[in-house]
Amino acid sequence: MLAAVAGCGGPDEKGDESLTGNPFAHHQQYDGADAALVSAAEQAKAEGDDHGSDLLSRLDSVPTGLWLTPERFPTPSAVSAYVSSVVADAATEVPVFVVYGVPDRDCTGGESSGGLPEAAYLTWVRSIASSVGSTSVAILEPDALPAAIQCGLVATRVPILAQAVAALHDAGVTTYVDAGHSSWVPADQLAPLLEQVGVDSVRGFSTNVSNYQPTEAEAAYASELSGLLGGAHYVIDTGRNGIGAGAVSDWCNPPGQALGRAPAGVDDGSGLDAYVWVKPPGESDGTCHGGPAAGQLWPERAVALATAAGW
Repeated sequence: MLAAVAGCGGPDEKGDESLTGNPFAHHQQYDGADAALVSAAEQAKAEGDDHGSDLLSRLDSVPTGLWLTPERFPTPSAVSAYVSSVVADAATEVPVFVVYGVPDRDCTGGESSGGLPEAAYLTWVRSIASSVGSTSVAILEPDALPAAIQCGLVATRVPILAQAVAALHDAGVTTYVDAGHSSWVPADQLAPLLEQVGVDSVRGFSTNVSNYQPTEAEAAYASELSGLLGGAHYVIDTGRNGIGAGAVSDWCNPPGQALGRAPAGVDDGSGLDAYVWVKPPGESDGTCHGGPAAGQLWPERAVALATAAGW
């Protein structure tokens, strides 16, 4: 399935043309069909829930991040084969890959704990970089830098991420290094770490990935961080922040949330490149609040988020 990013121009005619500048301004974002959403929509239909089936199908039509984890792709060859197949299917469209396998991953929350050992991780990332190509986007390691501060892992994690950034840069991949969100580590504390991993060598950073902070707060945080980084560009995850009623302290399936602003490229001369749905909104954050394991589709919550957003 191919989904156009709202407000953007069409794709370039040459499928092998590298992205330059804002990748979301003049390209369509690729969105492959989500088998779990398709199955859930069919199941809801079979049970007579036409409304739920419609909402799940509509969710499947919105482009989201494609998460690369060692749990799903445990070897360099496995992740390379998947990435290569997506790139081939995407043609002139832009896939957004989320690299999520750093050592001691999710040391703060624990619901997505795991990751690869350092040597294996860097080999895995280099395999991704060589397969992604220069017409794709990478979101590098959600939460890894702010969590490193909280978990006392700065000394070990920064060098690892610096090598990952270098691998993606050398492959010509448009990369955004994750920078947490507005209700976590202050911008002036995170900026030095982003500098140390080499954010100035890639496109910029991402905020609010898998979180729920209001867009207004994220925009202010990202603008401040960009200013500290010499004008680095950024994307904001708006998949589940549609309530916008202030800071959200519960990161794990908090009740009372809604789908947020639809993915859209921004071409206004600011540091903001796009609103994106990096985290597929229908996926659980973990077993909190009655959810399934992290990363699994939770159809009931997906329908609730869509309904709360007025779909």
